[in-house]
Amino acid sequence: MLRRVLVLSRYIMLIPILGTFLCFITLTIFELIALGSSTIHMIANGSFSAKSVKILAVGIVEAVDVFLIAVAVYITSIGLYSLFIDDTPALLPKWLKVADLEDLKGNLVSVVIAVLAVLFLREAVAWDGTREIAPFGATLSLVIAALTFFLMKINSKK
Repeated sequence: MLRRVLVLSRYIMLIPILGTFLCFITLTIFELIALGSSTIHMIANGSFSAKSVKILAVGIVEAVDVFLIAVAVYITSIGLYSLFIDDTPALLPKWLKVADLEDLKGNLVSVVIAVLAVLFLREAVAWDGTREIAPFGATLSLVIAALTFFLMKINSKK
């Protein structure tokens, strides 16, 4: 009886699976609307100066950042589904297949590294020369190096 209850309890994980999937959809749609809205606003105002193009470029980089976060949430949803409900989801690319929690963490850390790189790119594009961005870049590179070391450790165990 207890064994059956424990086996069936895995379906409680449908709550975070559906929650993260809905968050992925919401983030993606919201950012698509925000990006489209700012582009339409720029065109409607007829502002095609170098400054307005730079503002649009920063907006696009920020959109990429949000899309990458949405991808991380999506990977979490797929990974949790693979780990708890069905370990053979159809049509998933090899890199997205999750065999254990270490695979899920590795996928997420890879996306976090990309998000951090985009974060620095956003700051570099928006940089106006009035403040130092080198310390910010150095800090991000240390975090990325630590996360890369973590990924190397996970991959060396396999």
